[in-house]
Amino acid sequence: MLLALLGACETTPPVQEMSDARQAIAVARDAGAEAYAKVQLQDALRHLESAEHELSSEEYKAARRDALLAKAKALEARDMSKSVQQQQ
Repeated sequence: MLLALLGACETTPPVQEMSDARQAIAVARDAGAEAYAKVQLQDALRHLESAEHELSSEEYKAARRDALLAKAKALEARDMSKSVQQQQ
């Protein structure tokens, strides 16, 4: 029971996850996601914005979750951009 409560109250900011998400978004943009995977890039940016808000509110668990989602969406945007460009 105590472990469940401790897991719900994370006290460490997700610094690495936030950095990873920002880097993944930059890589997606460099790959042309603004032209070839706009929806996925917008999803990544939306999750990052949410993570930043949660981080400032010290909601670290939610911030970590959204940062990981932002990274995943950014990588999806990067991959989609590369795939579209290869098909052209």
